Formats: sequence, structure tokens, C-alpha cells
Amino acid sequence: MAADGEIILGDNLEVLPRLADGSFDLVYLDPPFNTGRRQTRRTLATEVAGEDGGDRTGFGGRRYSTRLLAEAAYGDAFDDYLEFLGPRLEQLHRVLAASGTLYLHIDYREAHYCKLALDAIFGRACFLNEIIWAYDYGARAKRRWPAKHDTILVYVKDPGAYWFDAEAVDREPYMAPGLVTPEKAARGKLPTDVWWHTIVPTNGREKTGYPTQKPEGIVRRMVLASTRPGDRCLDPFAGSGTLGAVAARTGRRYVLIDSNPEAIAVATRRLAAIAVA
Repeated sequence: MAADGEIILGDNLEVLPRLADGSFDLVYLDPPFNTGRRQTRRTLATEVAGEDGGDRTGFGGRRYSTRLLAEAAYGDAFDDYLEFLGPRLEQLHRVLAASGTLYLHIDYREAHYCKLALDAIFGRACFLNEIIWAYDYGARAKRRWPAKHDTILVYVKDPGAYWFDAEAVDREPYMAPGLVTPEKAARGKLPTDVWWHTIVPTNGREKTGYPTQKPEGIVRRMVLASTRPGDRCLDPFAGSGTLGAVAARTGRRYVLIDSNPEAIAVATRRLAAIAVA
């Protein structure tokens, strides 16, 4: 455990009741998607490619080089998904501060059910955004439109008190830079509610993690917009610890929970490396 964070091995439904009311400014959860299949989660480190040309193509034709940080397999099937997720959402609502924000990362199979559950727990007035995270990699269906997006549902504890700072977020390139002035093109634009998987700050230097379930660029955008330095962030399905890594790099505090010892070991090593960097 570092001075600015805590990593907890355990079932989040058992750990969450021990956390204090209103003690977190941001909650990010990326639970299993209930696909009915065994899933493999890969965590990659990605940076702008050098002379080797890289192994992936991103936004605007940029090339990126990737390296595998961790890989873990897990079962992803629940007979009643909301019976699994609902009690956890209730606890997360309780521990969220009055000015806090919850981001639920889910796929198309469960997004509509999860929104109804969140409406019931938070109240419809507390719904802030439906963010679409779009990507263009992976297999393609032949008998339907290929599903190439995830949904991130955003809810606030109090619609009159939540914190949001759009100016703190890294800007992204214009998709049609020729339609704006050179000054605007150089500065980049503020993100909308559609996020492409290659989120690269306009300085082009930041290392991010694409394409993974929780790339650092995606989580960084949430953390910068919805928290201030020193605020506390919680991830109850921590996996390899991406939220903790972003929190540590941006001066926030974090609590990470996961029931998988392998994931906890990866997250611990990852955060330790950041602490000594």
C-alpha cells in the first residue's frame, strides 16, 4: 500500500460496506460484460511508433507500437446480471461524495438494463451522459452490423453539486482540421460524448494504453474532468490497476479492489513502478 493509495484483495460486495459514506469523488467500474463466454483481458502499453513503423494504426493514420503488460482469463456469465451488479451499485452510490461522479463501463448486451438500474438507484435527474467508446479492431460479424463500441454510463450523486472541468481534459485532433483555423487545429478540440479508442493529446508524447478494456487515455479523461488533485478515486473491479495508475500520475488518491490474486499482483507491481519512477 502506497501513501496515496490502497489495493485490496477481496470480493467487492464484502469490502464496499466497510468503506465510509461519501468518501470517494469518482467511482469507475468496468465489471464483467456478461457475454456468456470465457474472456481474456490483455493490458497493453502503447506509444507513438518510431522507425520500426509500429504494429497498430490509430486515429488519423498514426502508427503505434505496443507491448503486452499482463493477460488474464475469467468467466463472464451470470444467470441474473442485475442481481449480481445491483447490490454493488447501491454500495457505490452510498460511498460516492455529494460532488462525485460514477462511470459504469458496459457493453451493448447489458447497457439498457444497467441504465434502468442506475435510474432507480441514483434518480433519473442524476444521469449525466451516455458516452460511446468506439473502436475498429477485432472480429467482424457477417449476419448483423458489427458491434464496435462500448457504453460508459455517467451518473452524479447530486445534479446541483457535481464537479466537472472540461478545460482540464486533454484535447483531441479535429477530424476535419481543414475546416477550422490553423490556430484551432493546432490547439485541438474538446471531446464530445463519442470517444474513439485512440485518444492522444495534441502534444503527441504521452504514453497511453490502447486497445485494452481500460486504456489509460480513456480513464485519464474521466479523472481529469471529474476530480481535482487530492481527490479519492475507487475502482471495485480493479483488474490490472489502470485507475490507480492514472490517479497516481495525476495527483489523486485511489482504492482498488479485486478478487483475483493475479490481478492484484499485476496492479501492485504497476503502481510500485510508478511510485519509484
